[in-house]
Amino acid sequence: MTTSPAPTPASTMGLDALPVAIIGAGPIGLAAAAQLLERGQEVVVFEAGDQAGASVSAWGHTRLFSPWEYLVDEAAARLLDEADWEAPPAKTLPTGQQLVDDYLLPLAAVPALADRIRYGHRVLAVTRRGMDRTRTLGREHAPFVLRTESTAGVTETLARAVIDASGTYETSNAIGSSGLEPIGADQVREHLSHALPDVLGHDRAQFAGKRVLVVGAGHSAANTLLKLASLAKREPATQIFWAIRGTQPTRVYGSANDELAARGELGGATRALVTSGQVQLLDQFEIDALSPAKDGVRVTGLRAGVAASVDVDVIVNATGFRPNLDLLRELRLDLDTVVEAPRALAPLIDPNAHSCGTVYPHGVDELTHPEPGFYVAGMKSYGRAPTFLLLTGYEQVRSIADELAGRHEQARLVTLVLPETGVCSTSTPEESAGVTCGAPEPVNAGGKTAAAAASACCA
Repeated sequence: MTTSPAPTPASTMGLDALPVAIIGAGPIGLAAAAQLLERGQEVVVFEAGDQAGASVSAWGHTRLFSPWEYLVDEAAARLLDEADWEAPPAKTLPTGQQLVDDYLLPLAAVPALADRIRYGHRVLAVTRRGMDRTRTLGREHAPFVLRTESTAGVTETLARAVIDASGTYETSNAIGSSGLEPIGADQVREHLSHALPDVLGHDRAQFAGKRVLVVGAGHSAANTLLKLASLAKREPATQIFWAIRGTQPTRVYGSANDELAARGELGGATRALVTSGQVQLLDQFEIDALSPAKDGVRVTGLRAGVAASVDVDVIVNATGFRPNLDLLRELRLDLDTVVEAPRALAPLIDPNAHSCGTVYPHGVDELTHPEPGFYVAGMKSYGRAPTFLLLTGYEQVRSIADELAGRHEQARLVTLVLPETGVCSTSTPEESAGVTCGAPEPVNAGGKTAAAAASACCA
């Protein structure tokens, strides 16, 4: 009797026969897939949500501050053109939901991508087959293993390289001053809101007529405050508190010499809310604990070193985001100890020294880790640093795609121009706080030619 030879298991195949795995089907993940497919590289995309851009939809009511012409990846646009996609008007500013509906969903549906995206697959861990992070011999020749969870259970997929473009939206910074969740947070979880709630729309009932505390000193906080102030005009019982750790929300207020007039308007509008008393600023407030109070939650801590507390109904966590590194525990990463970005990238994005527009052009060299073939791209590559721009992420994955396709010289020809400053807008001009982002004159960035401008700055 003869038997047919068993099929060769994937574990014994050469790395080149395996796909590049991409974590996340948001703007950066789909751009990575488009760039790789254009270079003849096979890909598989894992998306925890049930559609492309699931995290973007969570803040879909928020209006981006940059127009469509700066929000579409070039390789993605070429794929869409093959499907007779009608590009939105170049100069208009979309909301997050419009970005999903008019760009991400059509992109994910093109034949080249549709069958390569696995929705409802959350990546639990990434490692090397048969190797934990301590094993070195033959490591670079071992395929990656991505363990994922879906309704079908837990499965594993092999890949020759991995691009983690999963973003940071699901992992907020803690509101506790120590970087930890305040003591008692689990007891009052129903009173806590994620950043950028839809105050005037879907989430209105949660805020109307309530005592609301916004925590954070960035532009997400400012935009939520502006929305709450608009709500308070219609629901006068709404009370607004704003807690910051510093003495002044300087990053929000800006200066009279801001290069972007609209950014100054955003800061001016927020300052006016505080000056008029519509928003009560709790400066130098370090939150330590949360506890149930009558019809709400008591927030306690120190204010200027003195014990203080405030009772509210809702707390909006606008403290920013951090990367989820748990799934990467068995990989060898080289991360900056402060912002948790790749060590070579961290000095270029330090929020103490850089705004959106002064980030040095960067690509595969700055994103490389000691783990060969593994890259973090997009917002997650910035660690805890804010003000990430979509166009920055598109250039990141273009460079990575060239590297994985063996185009090493092209991978290092990184070109990018960004606006000198950049903030988010959640409003149209009619909604009183429209913010746009102007592009500066092209500059020579470290000897690298400038090629593009501006993109989306928040969340």
